[in-house]
Amino acid sequence: MIAPAFSAGGHDAPRRAGTGNVTGMVSRRDRHGHGVRGPLSLRNRFTARPAPIRLTPSRRDYFRDCVEDSADRITRSCPDAIRGIDIGVEPVPSPAAMWQGMVDHDSIPLAGAVNAGAGQPARLVLYERPIERRALDQDDLAALVHHTMVEQLASLTGRSTADIDPHFEDEW
Repeated sequence: MIAPAFSAGGHDAPRRAGTGNVTGMVSRRDRHGHGVRGPLSLRNRFTARPAPIRLTPSRRDYFRDCVEDSADRITRSCPDAIRGIDIGVEPVPSPAAMWQGMVDHDSIPLAGAVNAGAGQPARLVLYERPIERRALDQDDLAALVHHTMVEQLASLTGRSTADIDPHFEDEW
């Protein structure tokens, strides 16, 4: 009769304390997308429903929502100011933007703007991280995104900030 071979990592190998899977131990975290575990998944004893989970948007989604809200607001007040301009979001200013003249070399920019060129529309790029770092909270972030967009659109179109947003000076 042949005896079974034991490997160092096999199921018969001795285990150190605190390593490996322990039968009967339930993981309380949602490591692999299997859903909520633990007390939050239990039914509420008063309502017989699971506890509500607050779904907050991610940092990036909230920033993009602020940009969309600002663009909608500008479109309502002055639709010609935003027509024909590509608006984009980048996390930080790229080195290429620094050398293309979109931004100033002496400070960290909040946005960059490029006038329309041969076959290309005008571009407005908002830099997510510098704007977030300057904002105090989410309300301030929304106001700063709008303020930055209005200023950049004013420089691109040659219009005044009051023409693009009549309430521009009131809110800042």
